[in-house]
Amino acid sequence: MPDVDHLAATIRRRCAELGLSQTALAEQVGVHVRQIRRYERGEQQPVLGVAARLADALHVTLDELAGTATDPLDGTWWTAREIEVDGRAFVITVDVTLRARHDTIEVDGRGWRGELRRWPQATLTGWYSDDHSQGTMFFTLREGAAAGRWVGTNAAGTIVSGHAALGRTREAAQAVITGLTALA
Repeated sequence: MPDVDHLAATIRRRCAELGLSQTALAEQVGVHVRQIRRYERGEQQPVLGVAARLADALHVTLDELAGTATDPLDGTWWTAREIEVDGRAFVITVDVTLRARHDTIEVDGRGWRGELRRWPQATLTGWYSDDHSQGTMFFTLREGAAAGRWVGTNAAGTIVSGHAALGRTREAAQAVITGLTALA
């Protein structure tokens, strides 16, 4: 049985993230706005067909809506990225939050955000953006970590690139990036 509190919180959170009003959500799902309010207050649970339409409108899985999702990519990860400043290579490591939504994984880090798409054969591709740059990312997943590259533009508009890694811990991300930069 779904966790009513989780269902209510998920509806509120995803509506806020998507900029969706209760009325707009009700129209997309095909129910009266009063019913959406009942779900958000935890007074009622939707029947399966309505839950499926809710999940679709909110861009989450039924498991995520019900609070039973256990996607291995969800949660806090660490990213290590190779960058160049004044001709010298550096590695920066920061924590990021990954939120899996179907085949899409939202990435939220300090001062930047992005999105990854999960492909077969444990491949992730996507984009990132911050106030000064934007670009693309490519990763291959292996044993709780990911190795890859990023390509983008810097604040000056120059195209730049480097190795990148994801790990569940700072040490795991640093170990992957160390292995990648040693091969270069």
